[in-house]
Amino acid sequence: MDIALSGHYGYRRIVRSVLPSIGMVLVTSVYSIVDGFFVSNYAGKSGFAAVNLMWPAMMLLGSVGLMVGTGGAALVSKIKGEGYPSKADRVFSMLVQFALLAGLVMGASFALLARPAALLLGADEGMLRECVLYTRLCMVGMPGFVLQMAFQSFYMAGERPQLGTVMAVVSGVVNIALDALFVWLMGWGVAGAAVATAASQLVGGLYPLYYFLSVRNRSSIRLLRTRWMGHYIRKACANGLSEYVGNIAMSVVSIVYNLQLMRHMGEDGVAAYGILMYLGFIFAALFIGYNIGITPVIGYHFGAGDVAEQRSLLRKSLVLTGVAGVAITLTAELLSGPLAHLFVGYDAALTALTTRAIRVYMLCFLICGWNMFVSALFTGLNNGVVSAVAAFARALVFELGAVLLLPPLVGIDGIWWAVNVAEVLALLLSAALVWCYAPQLVRPRQS
Repeated sequence: MDIALSGHYGYRRIVRSVLPSIGMVLVTSVYSIVDGFFVSNYAGKSGFAAVNLMWPAMMLLGSVGLMVGTGGAALVSKIKGEGYPSKADRVFSMLVQFALLAGLVMGASFALLARPAALLLGADEGMLRECVLYTRLCMVGMPGFVLQMAFQSFYMAGERPQLGTVMAVVSGVVNIALDALFVWLMGWGVAGAAVATAASQLVGGLYPLYYFLSVRNRSSIRLLRTRWMGHYIRKACANGLSEYVGNIAMSVVSIVYNLQLMRHMGEDGVAAYGILMYLGFIFAALFIGYNIGITPVIGYHFGAGDVAEQRSLLRKSLVLTGVAGVAITLTAELLSGPLAHLFVGYDAALTALTTRAIRVYMLCFLICGWNMFVSALFTGLNNGVVSAVAAFARALVFELGAVLLLPPLVGIDGIWWAVNVAEVLALLLSAALVWCYAPQLVRPRQS
């Protein structure tokens, strides 16, 4: 199904347009937890903790692609809405080149720094070797990972979001099949999981390069030779800064969670938190996919100057994300026990700990969809600064503050409650930002 960015978007058209992006992120999130499932069940708790300890840092690097893609897709869509398609192609091509170069540099650098990075993140002697091995092998796929993250948004800007879903499925199949082969059948442990991850990332990142360069390209954007224009790189990165800041904050918060849990609970705490993160990736994928799909639409109508359609998109998006939040929360509460057992059913105490953590932590999904959308709204409006403030405060200021302050007050449960407190505070900030910086969307016009 091809889509067009122009025209009016009712509920049905919004849902049809964002479903491919949701499917793409959902599949990507599902296969991102496959490493954890296979390592936990076939390589042991220590290997599972090692994967969970290093993954936030690797997401921090890969999120550069999300920044370039999200901010770049909104910029490219705005340029298309203004009526300059050839200029949009040149900006798109330059941003893809930038993402590839960034992936190569970061992959090589972090591979060299894997050991000190693992020690800094809290790895003990029993985990250190596996942390370093997993990281260095995963870095082979980092250029593909950065491109994969960037193309997630550009598929929608090119009006071909279904291609993103197809590529997510293909990459997921590669990852699952290789995990089963290397971790389960061949017993390679964390090394097998890393090879599977790197291979799937290279597939997911390099094939779109071929597609957008080839004569088979049926999207509305294409890769071509172009000179680098630094101001557009800065504009795209500033516009997508909220997504990167959000992922930086999430990674930093995850690292703090792990440090706290290692100190107070050891490997069991890190393992339980790792499961929360895996489930959180899946549930948040609905909101992330929605935002990836809707941001270029908002950007197009912003470029075209259609305030009425922007207002309509805001109203309908708040309804849709609110309904999705209720559904996600109910699902998590009802399935908390089975989900915990799926990962760590071999350890009764860890299963009980994880079940409790899921029931408390997942309440945040009642409102986090609204907070995530507000950040995406300002990205679509090409206001990267306000978007970044919303994302930064939500994850780094509010959640980090809560995870440091609540445990001394309410005990270990304070760690699991921290995210809920943070989301409530972020919701108040989100409402204030929309009221102050997008008044044309929420205030009645003066007669």
